[in-house]
Amino acid sequence: MDLLLVVSEAVTNAIRHGGGLAGFEVALLPEGVKLSVHDYSDAVPSAAYGPGTLPHAHECGGYGWPLIIRLSREIHIERRRAGGKTVTLLVPLS
Repeated sequence: MDLLLVVSEAVTNAIRHGGGLAGFEVALLPEGVKLSVHDYSDAVPSAAYGPGTLPHAHECGGYGWPLIIRLSREIHIERRRAGGKTVTLLVPLS
């Protein structure tokens, strides 16, 4: 269930805040599942490197990155040569 939630939040972020989904890759590793979500925005969200605390009040969102941070073991964000960025996440399966 954690994996499904991380996929949903990462793809939703790409669509809502990243100019659209430019690509999606998944790989099964011994440590878990590695997801790479590509979008069209060069902007790196500051919340991606935050503490993962949930917002104090519901203000039309703000829960995606805290959930991703809490459920992922690793988060890497790289700018793509063609523009946009790739968000790579490692989600443990156990």
